[in-house]
Amino acid sequence: MARTSSTAPKPPKEPSRLKQMYDVFTMTRRYDSNATWWFLLAFLGPVVAGLVLAFVLSREQIFGFVLYIIAGVLGGVLLFLIVLGRRAERAAYSQIAGQPGAVGAVLKSSLRRGWTASEMPVSVSPKTQDAIYRAVGRGGVALIGEGPRSRTQRMLEDERRIVARILPNVPVTFLYVGPDAESVPLYKLAGKLRALKPTLRKQEILAVSNRLNSLGKNGLPIPKGVDPYKARAQRAR
Repeated sequence: MARTSSTAPKPPKEPSRLKQMYDVFTMTRRYDSNATWWFLLAFLGPVVAGLVLAFVLSREQIFGFVLYIIAGVLGGVLLFLIVLGRRAERAAYSQIAGQPGAVGAVLKSSLRRGWTASEMPVSVSPKTQDAIYRAVGRGGVALIGEGPRSRTQRMLEDERRIVARILPNVPVTFLYVGPDAESVPLYKLAGKLRALKPTLRKQEILAVSNRLNSLGKNGLPIPKGVDPYKARAQRAR
C-alpha cells in the first residue's frame, strides 16, 4: 500500500523584517518622487555631524573618534527609519485619497491618545456617498466632512445641531477632506485634530463620547475604513 503522509503543509513563511522595510521603501519611492532625497538627508545629516564632532573634539583620541562616528551612523539609521515611516504613511494615504471610507482609515490608524473616533461615518448621503465622521478629544467634538465642501456643508450643520441639542456647552469644529483647495489632506488630518485648542479633560472626553454614542446613529452605505497599506493604485486609462 502506498504510504500517505499525515503531515499538514506548512503555512507560507512571513517575510523578514528587512524584506518588509524594503517593500515599504520601494512603495514610498514609487509614489513620492522626493522621498529619496529626504532619506539621504535623514541618514547623511547625523553621519556628517558625527564626523565633524570626531575631527573637532577627538582627533587625537582613537576611542572617542570611533565612538562619534558610530553614534553618527546609528543616529542616521534612526532618523532614516523615522522619515521612512512618515513618508510611507503619506504615500499610502495618497493612494486612497478621494475614495469612500478614506477618512475612516485615518481615524482608525492615526489617532493618538486623547482622541476617540469610529471608522464608520455618522451620516452618509446615499446619492453622492459624501459622509460625515465624528471625533471626540481634548479639542471638543470634531465633525469631518468627506467630499466637496459645497455638498458636505449642510450635512455638517445638521450634525452640529444634533450635537448642540444634547451637548450645548461642548465646542464643535468642522474639518473638510475633499477636492477643494482649502481642504485638509488625509495625511494631515490627525495632526489637525491634535492641534485643536484643548477644552475638555480626560473624564469629560469619555462622558461626551458615551453620550454621543448613545444616539445610535451610524451611516451604512460607506464601507469601513480602507486599509491604506493594502490599497492598490488606480490604473491609468
